[in-house]
Amino acid sequence: MTAPAQNASATILPFAEPLKAVRDTRPLRLITCGSVDDGKSTLIGRLLWDTKAVKEDQAATLARDSGGQNDLGLPDFALLLDGLQAEREQGITIDVAYRYFSTDRRSFIVADTPGHEQYTRNMATGASTADLAILLADARAGLLEQTRRHATIAALMGIRQFVLAVNKIDLVHYDKAVFDRISHDFREFALSLGVRQITAIPMSALKGENVVYPADASMPWYDGPTLVDALELATVRSTQAGGFRLPVQRVVRPGESFRGYQGTVAGGSVKPGDSVVVLPSGTVANVSRIVTFDLVRNAAVAGDAITLVLDRQVDVARGDVIVSLDGQPMTGHHFDAQLVSLQPGGIEPGKRYWLKSGSRRQRVAVEPISQLELATGKWQPHASTLAMNAIGKVRLSFEELAVFDAYEQNRSTGAFILIDPDTMNTVAGGMITAKRTEIGGIHRADAPAGQRVVLSLPADLAEQLMASELFASRRDETEVKRMTAKQAAELFSNAGGDI
Repeated sequence: MTAPAQNASATILPFAEPLKAVRDTRPLRLITCGSVDDGKSTLIGRLLWDTKAVKEDQAATLARDSGGQNDLGLPDFALLLDGLQAEREQGITIDVAYRYFSTDRRSFIVADTPGHEQYTRNMATGASTADLAILLADARAGLLEQTRRHATIAALMGIRQFVLAVNKIDLVHYDKAVFDRISHDFREFALSLGVRQITAIPMSALKGENVVYPADASMPWYDGPTLVDALELATVRSTQAGGFRLPVQRVVRPGESFRGYQGTVAGGSVKPGDSVVVLPSGTVANVSRIVTFDLVRNAAVAGDAITLVLDRQVDVARGDVIVSLDGQPMTGHHFDAQLVSLQPGGIEPGKRYWLKSGSRRQRVAVEPISQLELATGKWQPHASTLAMNAIGKVRLSFEELAVFDAYEQNRSTGAFILIDPDTMNTVAGGMITAKRTEIGGIHRADAPAGQRVVLSLPADLAEQLMASELFASRRDETEVKRMTAKQAAELFSNAGGDI
């Protein structure tokens, strides 16, 4: 495929592979996000309409509810998504609306999320399971604070594929300079979030231009993909990477000869004969059988609801995690995390919350470290509190041993919510980024290649490690400093946790 023309700089990361010849059986989960009134519901409604996903009875209801057609002779597409009475009365999206559609090449599950700052928590819910985000920006207004907030939340939720939909381009007379400016601004902001896979598309959702069908007549300067083209070439996040994870939801014992541990596989795969570890106890056992509601399985993968039978009697309770012996998660009492505050009261430093992750619930103290300034994309240190909708870095301190993966490695075992013990309201949603040692050192399970990681070790263990073959080939790249535990704690404290 030839490189895009200079005037088609919209595709920040060009598509280099041809369209797949066979249908992809895995559905792509995506969200629409962005500021209020940028046209999210209209875009998805148009997408459903043009892909023939609107059935005849739905079309008839839509025509009736629209109260007439617009200047283009079309109904109000947003009504296909806005189902609540309050949404229709106010012309806004409040709840997350899920819709399904398909093309000849693959199927899609799309979540239309609200743009109002008041409903940011609903947007975070939609982003938590998505593989791709369609971020809308009104061509007249460009990137707003809420646009940046939604992009940041999507990136924190592990989304690495973005489509920047510069909508309502017809209202700026299809001005290429406007499109290029917004694309450039978002690219610079996205790079600060670690997002590089971006496709920018100028479009008019109302008119259907560059949604399903190209708009060569009105935008001859753009020769990039349509929205459907971009979605068909997106990739589904793999759940098979990493070790086996089974958060135990229930222990069943229908008879003296059977004891099983039920749950949904949250990562990796398992088969009879595999060695597993029960955390946090650390008990090792082998898998004897894998049972489902109607048969005995010879293997289980992520997403399967199973009953696991072990080859020996072990102490396992709801909230424990059964993991593969050779690919274990992090365990400890202190972790670093990033979270989004979801309630008006915000996050209070020093207050103890309930942390819920999977089937586990534990007491935790939260210490805010820094807060993201959305206008600049920079982290401001020493945040005393995190107000509603704030995005912050925190330190978590547990009373009991906690078990986590880094969120980048496993969404299920790396995500959590915080619950206020007084009101039982969910006050924040968060993602684990690293494990913190007792003296403040950080163990990064997801450190990118080339990033320096600081380890705090006893002197004798450090000397044995440096003498091993593991460091023999990279000894020149390793720096060793001898210090006391107090000195190490001061070092990490001064670094603010960003080592």
